[in-house]
Amino acid sequence: MFTGLIEQVGHIESMSATDAGMEFRVCSAYAGLMKGESIALNGACLTVREHGSGWFTVAAVVTTLGRTTVGDWHEGTPINLERAMRLGDRLGGHMVQGHVDGVGVVKGVEWEQDALLIDIELTDNLLELMVPHGSVCIDGVSLTVNAMPAAGVMQVSVIEYTRAHTTLGDLKTGQRVHVEGDVIGKYVQRLLAPYVARRGE
Repeated sequence: MFTGLIEQVGHIESMSATDAGMEFRVCSAYAGLMKGESIALNGACLTVREHGSGWFTVAAVVTTLGRTTVGDWHEGTPINLERAMRLGDRLGGHMVQGHVDGVGVVKGVEWEQDALLIDIELTDNLLELMVPHGSVCIDGVSLTVNAMPAAGVMQVSVIEYTRAHTTLGDLKTGQRVHVEGDVIGKYVQRLLAPYVARRGE
């Protein structure tokens, strides 16, 4: 479980193909990592395989590569990092599982006073999870749905602190991002699905 509050931005130092998918070596300032612990990389929960001073490795299987933007990473790609939360930690963002629900596409980036507004095009299954002023996780960052400005589009507003401490300030039109909907909304949707289906009969 994560909070969506990014601890640091690392970058991909190297990568290699494996029989199961890809392995990535990530440069970071983490100390005290343990083999087998979970870290969210751009919101995708992956497992530490090896680690050393200033680096750790993770692997992504073929399924993960097909459902996320992990397959787009290359040497030098900046990555939002967050270690799994501990019992007793402050939940400053919202409950984030590190399970990417889908990939959105940035449709526009513009300034409004001191906020950076980012419009993201979503697939129908992702749109169903979006509620104005509700929680959403974009590339591992806990954000609030600012508006639904057009059909198929969700907008988030990024403040100066978040721009300075994550990769979101560098997003460009056409870029793909990880999207994770609010876990509470997903359970509500699942529980209501049989009733909604019966009403349509």
